[in-house]
Amino acid sequence: MKAMLALSQLIDALNERIGRTVTWLILAAVVISAVNAIVRKAFDMSSNAFLEIQWYLFSAVFLLCAGWTLLRNEHIRIDVVLGRFSRRAHTWVDVFGTIFFLFPMVALILYESWPWFTRAFASGEISGSAGGLILWPAKALVPAGFVLLGLQGVSELIKRIAFLRGLGPDPLDKVHVKSAEEELAEEILKQRGEAA
Repeated sequence: MKAMLALSQLIDALNERIGRTVTWLILAAVVISAVNAIVRKAFDMSSNAFLEIQWYLFSAVFLLCAGWTLLRNEHIRIDVVLGRFSRRAHTWVDVFGTIFFLFPMVALILYESWPWFTRAFASGEISGSAGGLILWPAKALVPAGFVLLGLQGVSELIKRIAFLRGLGPDPLDKVHVKSAEEELAEEILKQRGEAA
């Protein structure tokens, strides 16, 4: 089980790093959107490429952060029902859901999306819009995102089995990492307290 928990930690670290990095694409999408709006209004010119790159960036955030969302227990749950169960029962529901719903869904989407991506890559498929972008990078996000989600599913399954066997902490506890804003607010409060 130690080797499996070590694998789980590697997967968690991978999704944590990718998630934290990819979230910066939101800023890029906002900047591109603002620049596009300014150029369109000020100079009466625009390009579909500006719109499409925003879609690509949003897709990257949504797909590549799915595993990170699962890692942080931030995905949608039916807590109204599951909240009445014990932690062990809740964990068993997660194990069942991971094996019988998450893994088959990931496998099906990978099975369908890989040829879809490879055809676009091989043909150099371009958007049908005037001034549009090549499509294979956006299509590559689908299998990449679901590989990360599937890997995180493996990690979560390992952690839940370890918990059920009494070898690990409760995986349902949400990890709260202080944001930069929270750390700054604490520092300001600390400095005010020292000054008083």
